[in-house]
Amino acid sequence: MDLKGEHFPDLVRRRFGSTQAPDDFTPRRGVGELPPGFLPAKPWRPASVLLPLVMRDEPTLLFTRRTERLADHGGQVSFPGGGREPADTDPIATALRETEEEVGINRTYIDVVGYLRGYLTISGYAVTPVLGLVHPGFALKPDPLEVAEIFEVPLAFLLEPRNRQLQMREFGGERVGFYFFIYRDHNIWGATAAMLINFLDKLTAEEP
Repeated sequence: MDLKGEHFPDLVRRRFGSTQAPDDFTPRRGVGELPPGFLPAKPWRPASVLLPLVMRDEPTLLFTRRTERLADHGGQVSFPGGGREPADTDPIATALRETEEEVGINRTYIDVVGYLRGYLTISGYAVTPVLGLVHPGFALKPDPLEVAEIFEVPLAFLLEPRNRQLQMREFGGERVGFYFFIYRDHNIWGATAAMLINFLDKLTAEEP
């Protein structure tokens, strides 16, 4: 896959542009999914994240590290995002608003492409992942209450199979696999890694 080629953005749009907003957040059997015994009680809280694919000469994905003070997933690496608010018209509006509030990237720099399948977190959020192409030139302004750090990871690093690591854990007597990535001193795991894997697998799938 030629990540530096001028046709790469077209490839991304072709792979994700026809996707619809997910309406099913029930975990499937498989690596990175919540085991049945650990499903949070309904009603699940609607949320969105933005997968910010930064279109540099060598494309990157932008991540945040959440502050330790946050009640949900404090200190973890995540994509910009959060819970839906009444004024949000759809999952895209939530993702763009949260991205601007958390990291300061104005929505005029973001070309929304489409969606990934929904993901249910153990904390009870039904997350709609939104994929966006982010054009360079933006200024970062992290929210100090929510964001401890903003960093980018080269897409080429994430696509390298040996950088995708698997860990087995015990959940309710059942062994469950979770993917994670170690980039420098950052551990990308949990829901973020699961959504990232969904993106990478769809991006690299053979076209019909």
